[in-house]
Amino acid sequence: MKNNTLHNLNLVPFVSVDDMMKIVLEIGVENVLTGIAEYLDADFRRWESFDKTPRVASHSEAGVIELMPTSDGDVYGFKYVNGHPDNMKTGRQTVTAFGVLSEVETGYPVLLTEMTILTALRTAATSAMVAKYLAPKGARSMALIGNGAQSEFQALAFKSILGITDLRLYDIDPASTKKFMHNMADQGFAITACTTEQQAVEGADIITTATADKQYATILTDNMIGAGVHINAIGGDCPGKTELHRDILLRSDIFVEYTPQTRIEGEIQQMDADHPVTELWQVMTGQAPGRTDDRQITLFDGVGFAIEDFSALRYLRDQLERTGHFEDLDMIADPDDPRDLYGMVMRAKANQQE
Repeated sequence: MKNNTLHNLNLVPFVSVDDMMKIVLEIGVENVLTGIAEYLDADFRRWESFDKTPRVASHSEAGVIELMPTSDGDVYGFKYVNGHPDNMKTGRQTVTAFGVLSEVETGYPVLLTEMTILTALRTAATSAMVAKYLAPKGARSMALIGNGAQSEFQALAFKSILGITDLRLYDIDPASTKKFMHNMADQGFAITACTTEQQAVEGADIITTATADKQYATILTDNMIGAGVHINAIGGDCPGKTELHRDILLRSDIFVEYTPQTRIEGEIQQMDADHPVTELWQVMTGQAPGRTDDRQITLFDGVGFAIEDFSALRYLRDQLERTGHFEDLDMIADPDDPRDLYGMVMRAKANQQE
């Protein structure tokens, strides 16, 4: 166990990639996913208590770098995240992230952590939590269009939270599908590798799209979508990137996280600015209907929102004492006199000379 001083305000617990993997493996991937989903559910139900703003994005030809902040009045959190599709060509991740939690009362950070792995976990947990409210009852099969870094987490989240056992896979790169099948071979799924998107969606109760290209795309066309399915569209996450043909949206009841952000980044950027959508927290608190009949097409236009990262960060912080997988960083200056920062520096110089 590493130094375990969670209550020393001058030392900030830091969770490295290695620590994160140890935490996930110690608790269990599916247990982490269900745990994060519980925190998400609780935070969505108190949605109105949070500060909310669309993420602050810096776009370039290569990709995007974003900051995602929020606060519930007691705790402040933010995530730094990028999206660079061409990184894969040089062996880098297309998405990387880190996050911070801080006390609102003092402004002191109380957690610094990697969030590349944690983002994959929270995205999958969010998808499955949403599907609890929108997917057809008794759903057991899911098409996974896009078998990259997010796909295994999505599959395990839907298995642990909804009981999905049958998977139909498609990716433009067969190596990604092969990778997925290897990773999930002993996880209790019946897996079918498909050669087209059309084949993948046939008979599926839920359709998840999670592709990486930052462009307008038509991964699914209207003729592929039958009545009664739930679409988990999580690949679109920035201006100029979509996965679904506009006609699918016209046939669907659309559910979003935070409407102002989704209109900029989601599938609904294709639609008129007043196209009707429902925010998920309204469904979860009984203020709006979710799935109302067996033939309804429900569409989660998921772009990822800061409150979801906040939930994941809260969950992680609550696991540190029990797992001990973190280290303390000396990040906060602590002079004997809070007004004498310069004196602290000079005393350090004198100590070095001794």
